[in-house]
Amino acid sequence: MSDLLGKSPPRRAKPNYAYSIVSVALVLFLLGFFGLILLQTQRLIEIFKERVTVLIEIEPGADELSVNTLTQDLQAMDYTKKGSIKYISKEEAIQELQQDFGEEFMALDLPNPLYNVITFNVQSKYMESDLLSQIKKNFKTRAYVNDVYYQEGLVNIIAKNMKKMSWFALGFSLLFLIVAITLIHNTIRLALYSNRFLIKNMELVGASWGFISRPYIKKSIWHGVLSAILAIGALLLVLLLAQREIVELKALQNVVSSLVLFATLLLLGVLISSVSTWYVINKYLKMRLDDLY
Repeated sequence: MSDLLGKSPPRRAKPNYAYSIVSVALVLFLLGFFGLILLQTQRLIEIFKERVTVLIEIEPGADELSVNTLTQDLQAMDYTKKGSIKYISKEEAIQELQQDFGEEFMALDLPNPLYNVITFNVQSKYMESDLLSQIKKNFKTRAYVNDVYYQEGLVNIIAKNMKKMSWFALGFSLLFLIVAITLIHNTIRLALYSNRFLIKNMELVGASWGFISRPYIKKSIWHGVLSAILAIGALLLVLLLAQREIVELKALQNVVSSLVLFATLLLLGVLISSVSTWYVINKYLKMRLDDLY
């Protein structure tokens, strides 16, 4: 005890909360930037999936009523992408071939071998091989439908790559989250290091652990909110600048997903800051006074 009384605690410095706020904001910004990349990639994959065209060949003898019925049935289906249904007559199709192959193509004077077709696209969430196979089977049962085609190989490739990317993104996200939590925790620990004697002295004079921790945790919640706001503001600025330079990025933007990401950053900022503060304070309270020097 005499050894302890002989020692004078170093002059208490004010915790460097500004550094802590900026550091946490930087970590949240990097985490949010990675999240935005994942969202943009996911949206890009959805766009590619919805560009896979399903083609229904109509028998030459089919009447207009049958074609209209088929079109109406497609419009009523949940899996059909709205506004994607298109009727192409065989005359229009041969003209497109003429544009692709030149005037010499028509000079052969061959009969038109093409069919009248209806094309449509499937929404990305329904783009699965099993569902497309079922769609093909259902429409082929109609007497006025000759056949149904879609890029089956492309659909399988997209499904396979999506599974690989999902596992990779999940693993990388967990790793990045662990690194982010560790960096934020160490930053808060360093910020509270200068207050370790004040925290211990409050316990020695009879203050409860809850009474000691409460003001620090309240302050950490506010700091977490402030850090998240700074990170979200920086992300919005980067996103706006990127969209101004690359106009195509606007088509990839999903407002709902972005809002969910920003809300997650806000929650992480508050949660990690408050839990780390509570842990550090309790760690100092459990230590002997001599160990604080």
